[in-house]
Amino acid sequence: MSDALAQSYRFCHALSRREAKNFYYSFLLLPPRLRRSMCALYAFLRHTDDLADEPGTIEEKRTGLVRWRSDLDRALGGEAVSWPGLPALADAVGRHGIPPRFLHEVIDGVEMDLEPRPFGTFQELHGYCYRVASAVGLCCIHIWGYRSDGGKAEALAEACGVALQLTNILRDVREDALLGRVYLPMEDLDRFGVAPDELKAPVPSDRLRALLAFQGGRAYEFYGQASPLIRLVAPVGRPVLAAIVGIYRGLLDEIARRDYDVLASRVSLPAWRKAVITAGALAGRLSSDPGPGPGPRTEGMTP
Repeated sequence: MSDALAQSYRFCHALSRREAKNFYYSFLLLPPRLRRSMCALYAFLRHTDDLADEPGTIEEKRTGLVRWRSDLDRALGGEAVSWPGLPALADAVGRHGIPPRFLHEVIDGVEMDLEPRPFGTFQELHGYCYRVASAVGLCCIHIWGYRSDGGKAEALAEACGVALQLTNILRDVREDALLGRVYLPMEDLDRFGVAPDELKAPVPSDRLRALLAFQGGRAYEFYGQASPLIRLVAPVGRPVLAAIVGIYRGLLDEIARRDYDVLASRVSLPAWRKAVITAGALAGRLSSDPGPGPGPRTEGMTP
């Protein structure tokens, strides 16, 4: 590894350690070579989000994301770029065979947030969840290694991303609404008789609780759909997947325990509980069998 590439990876590691919070500690469950790649991916995702959140007009932010796409493609093509994390990302993409379209889909999702628009149907919301979360999961399984099983693993990774993003949406419903962002489908608001302004209230009405419980049930369904993914991921990656899913599903459990009152305060898990979930994920790996043998298509699956 060249000095310049090593420096890029160090930059991504420092950024991830500073910003990733929940995710960074799950990265520690990986061997160093995979941990470096996860930090490079996270750094790219963090910077992409920051470009949309920084001060400026919508057009300035849109121009910045167009430039970011160009920098990404140039880095993947081996050209020099200014942002210090891109050489590490390009190395990780090549090393693990990550399709660049997933990275572009993430940028697509961030662009959707520049001018928030209501989602008329759940299908529309699903497309957003795919871009901002499922595409990330598809990158991750390439880093960890997985057996496709005829495309089953990829479909399960998509479902997992949707589950995680629906959990985020439930947790942040009031915070988002105050920013003019409504991520609950309009068809569901209409079904439960909830006006968008009710999402800004300090206390949820009974009909809003019913709507949020409905969305929570939908998230649980996606967690259930995604559960077989762990058997198709290489054993080395399973603790990270289990930790991430465990933390987010634990967050959904806490939201449900509060009877979907997510308006009064932001729901979170205490650090000790996250640590217990992460430790349990590692213990599960140490006690598990080595996983399924190679199928007709094997992508990075370690024996």
